[in-house]
Amino acid sequence: MNLKQKANELRKEMLKMCIDAGKGHVTSSMSCMDILIALYYGGVMNFRPEDPDWPKRDRLVLSKGQASPALYTILADLDFFGKKDLETFARTHGKFAVHLQKDVPGVEATVGSLGQGYGLAAGMALAAKMINELHFVYTVLGDGECYEGSIWETAMFASHNRLNNLITIIDRNYLCVMDFTENLLALEPLGKKWQSFGYNVFEINGHSFEELMPILIRLKSHPSEHPTVIIADTVKGKGVDSLCYDPMWHGCAPSGEIANNCLCELEMEGN
Repeated sequence: MNLKQKANELRKEMLKMCIDAGKGHVTSSMSCMDILIALYYGGVMNFRPEDPDWPKRDRLVLSKGQASPALYTILADLDFFGKKDLETFARTHGKFAVHLQKDVPGVEATVGSLGQGYGLAAGMALAAKMINELHFVYTVLGDGECYEGSIWETAMFASHNRLNNLITIIDRNYLCVMDFTENLLALEPLGKKWQSFGYNVFEINGHSFEELMPILIRLKSHPSEHPTVIIADTVKGKGVDSLCYDPMWHGCAPSGEIANNCLCELEMEGN
């Protein structure tokens, strides 16, 4: 499968869904789309769309739950549910909420508060070890989420318990709700911080499948002794230049002529 082509295709579907709803964290979803594509389409994660609760599945906890449009679009494409269901995204009384909801097939946890999902992911990883299950738990964090104390509490917990079945991926797009992270409250040197907590650290281009895939596959076949964090450099709004590098697009869906221009940019990206 051409992973880059699949990512572009699903970015377009995700963007159309958010434009139709008039809501959704579009730029946050675009930055982590390639990471999720690598996990779900690259032969990394074990899962069964026809049996979402299959006990031996690998778990994905999208701790940056505002990027729900990216995950919803992928799960629909994989037939966890019908694509038509996504027409209810962000609608009153619908289950496809702006922040991720557990009652959607294939979603492991309801998340929204920053830092909440990471503790759940670590708990799942520990539970697997306690009952000698071999599945992995993958979790995607936002870099702004790394301001939360619960992230570092979980990092201590995971390192202490040697949760080498926990693979943490940070969507390092350098933007959060108010500003660039390094202007608001500098996170660097982020890799050294995680290393000091006892993690194996990889720093890569989060939009390069040539860099993503070898690390994810190697970690699956040859787990390290300690938990791992992959700091994936990304662009918030990847695929649509007019949405990139602008904090004001956080949490927004484009409309009108801007929306049409965004879709045209993605069409050109795929050609």
